[in-house]
Amino acid sequence: MEPATLLLAVHGTRDPRGVAEARRLARRVAELTGAPVRLGFADVLAPDVGRVAAAIAGPVVVVPAFLAAGYHVRVDIPAQLERAGRGDAVLTPALGADDRLLDAAVRRLREAGRRRGDAVVLAAAGSSDPDARAQVADAARRLARRLGAPVEEGYVATAEPAVAEAVRRLRARGHRRVALASWLLAPGLFHQRLAEAGADAVAEPLCPDAGVAAAVAARYRRAAVLAAA
Repeated sequence: MEPATLLLAVHGTRDPRGVAEARRLARRVAELTGAPVRLGFADVLAPDVGRVAAAIAGPVVVVPAFLAAGYHVRVDIPAQLERAGRGDAVLTPALGADDRLLDAAVRRLREAGRRRGDAVVLAAAGSSDPDARAQVADAARRLARRLGAPVEEGYVATAEPAVAEAVRRLRARGHRRVALASWLLAPGLFHQRLAEAGADAVAEPLCPDAGVAAAVAARYRRAAVLAAA
């Protein structure tokens, strides 16, 4: 039996570097799983997730490459699938604070020059969804345990506190150095804004760290059994 197609659902960005990173992630996941992998966009770019799913014959597993289950994951992607007549597709949870991603964040901080003892702001895109923000706060707590250092969440847009405000708060509490852990998957406008937040070190987005592809592959493997049933 042919394996279910893995439909990698990403946000979408007008930054060509972000699109290239999404395509590279799709290729890495295909290598890890041995499954056919297609790429669809939840917003900004075409084709959307539903249109890609409609063109696939056979079972489909949709893996949302999002770090929290906000509006796109809970509403947009399921709606796109329904409109396309692919309500039968198996939709996995978002990547969230997967241990592999937290490990990737630690590696990216190290590469950026974070020093032992530096306080950290976990810089996320932001969401109006309180559950999504709670997931970011949970990721910050878990990252703090890994680093043995204070970690506060901050947001680039939509939510509070803003990343720059989170940096100021940590400095006001006596932390001389503050590093930014990028809770973003790919380069784009949001990551560019982190340079203006006043931190001493700014980590690169999580991709292309191998932990991201491993997290996507793990979501797919768990769901593929349901898709084939």
